[in-house]
Amino acid sequence: MTGFEEMTDAEFGLYQKLIHSTCGIHLTTAKKQLLISRLRKRMSALEISSFRVYREFIIKPENIDEFNLMLNAVSTNKTDFFRESVHFDFMAKKVYPLLIKQREIRIWCAASSSGEEPYTIAMTLAEALRSTVCDVKILATDISTKVLDEGEQGVYAADMVAPIPQALLKKYFLQGQKEWKDYYLVKDELKQWVHFKRLNLMEPFPLSVQFDVIFCRNVMIYFDLETREDLVNRMERNLKPGGYLLIGNAESLSGLKHNYNYVQPAVYQKKAR
Repeated sequence: MTGFEEMTDAEFGLYQKLIHSTCGIHLTTAKKQLLISRLRKRMSALEISSFRVYREFIIKPENIDEFNLMLNAVSTNKTDFFRESVHFDFMAKKVYPLLIKQREIRIWCAASSSGEEPYTIAMTLAEALRSTVCDVKILATDISTKVLDEGEQGVYAADMVAPIPQALLKKYFLQGQKEWKDYYLVKDELKQWVHFKRLNLMEPFPLSVQFDVIFCRNVMIYFDLETREDLVNRMERNLKPGGYLLIGNAESLSGLKHNYNYVQPAVYQKKAR
């Protein structure tokens, strides 16, 4: 489709407010062109040329599916297996040995994207467990239904699994055959631990579980200070006393009011009340 109308600064401001209020993402003016390019893909599919008309269309309750597709389009889903691997070293050395003793392990990956992070958690935990039997559940949530579907499928191209050590790749993945030879499928022994669910971090958490560990990495870099503080304090309510919150290496709780003790860069532990 051609002939899109220009997005005015006023219209961009309305999208900024809509997206921020819905999912907490703060789009700076530098992101205007990025937003335009991503919205145009959805607008083309609907044969809508006006950004105003598209915005008015997606906010109607009956068009919630398209609203979610818009959020899929604007969400950033950069992820890798073993991304920021220092966190998994910390888990293996300091956290897993303690969790194994309690025989029930609950971990929340709060921005799971297409599954690389929760499956990395599952692999490293499986290696720590060895022959120990534990009740393990890893909740993997994201606002994007598209990436959640990809995570549930558990199929990854060869370049995507490249960061996984070969021994673990052979142990926990099945390599495709013939036309699928360049793809890998997560084995059921890992899949059974990981449960994918759509969740918007800006809304009340529909969770009754107290988690041992929460991963919320590389999410808050898109949020303003007030949104970050609100998020980490709401997460604290779903974290066991002494439980750990892991954030991205580029993130910090500095300047926020919270109930965590600093452990090491990007790792915090909930205080015992």
